[in-house]
Amino acid sequence: MTVNSQHAPLIGWFQQQQTPPGWFDLLTIMIDGMVRNVGQVESQPFLRQMGETLAAQFPLPPAETVGELEANINAQLRHFGWGFIDIEASDTGLTLRHQAMPISRHEEQQTRWCHAFCAILEGLYASWLQGQGGEAHVALQRERLNSLSDVLFRYHNPQ
Repeated sequence: MTVNSQHAPLIGWFQQQQTPPGWFDLLTIMIDGMVRNVGQVESQPFLRQMGETLAAQFPLPPAETVGELEANINAQLRHFGWGFIDIEASDTGLTLRHQAMPISRHEEQQTRWCHAFCAILEGLYASWLQGQGGEAHVALQRERLNSLSDVLFRYHNPQ
């Protein structure tokens, strides 16, 4: 999956904001090395756990409505510089669309980074939703990649 060339200026602007040289490069090297050493599938539980740990360090305030939940999550994402989400509620669960997700500046690492970062977000979002009263058996998982910076997650009871 590559970045759409018509969006290249926008992606470039986000990369300058979200992926500061040095720290982001080190993080990318660490994640890339981990995925190369143990494999993409095998690294997913650890990355989800890192998202859960981050959620514990940055808990959300209680929300009474889906709109408040969305605003609280977006406040944290803004603090992290990680883009924003839109939440849609249905009878069967929630759909979280994360847009403007950080993209690696190195094209050859972009897809691997996207998959790894999505696993971190799965842990982060699942923990935040559980902290709002969600049940542990309700699954949060990536449903679809619209692009490297636009990802759809689904929170629903798999039964």
